Amino acid sequence: QVQLVESGGGLVQAGGSLRLSCAASGRIFIYNVMGWYRQAPGKQRDLVATITNGGTTNYAESVKGRFTISRDSAKSTVYLEMNSLKPEDTAVYYCKLTQAFGSESWGQGTQVTVSS
Repeated sequence: QVQLVESGGGLVQAGGSLRLSCAASGRIFIYNVMGWYRQAPGKQRDLVATITNGGTTNYAESVKGRFTISRDSAKSTVYLEMNSLKPEDTAVYYCKLTQAFGSESWGQGTQVTVSS
C-alpha cells in the first residue's frame, strides 16, 4: 500500500509562485512515474506534469515554460515549482504515483488559488 501526502498549496496573486511537494511512503518500486494533476470546479482532472524515475518529464501545453517538475528519488518525493501563476491555474492539485502493472495511487489533493 502506498500513501501520498501533498503540501504547499495556498492563495497567491497572479504572477506569483508556489511550490508543491508530494511525499510517497509504503511499497514503492524503483520503476515508477510520479506526476501532478489538477481539477478545477466543474471540470475533469487533467494532467499537469509527470516525471519518470529516470528523470524524463512531460508537461501540459498550458504550463510549459512556467511550471517545473522534479523529484528526489531517495526521499520518494516529487515537487512542482509553479511560476507566473494565472487565475486559470486555480484548482485542486493531486499527486499521483504509477507503478508496475498500472497500479495507481493518489494523494488527497491541495488547493491552489490564484487571485487576479
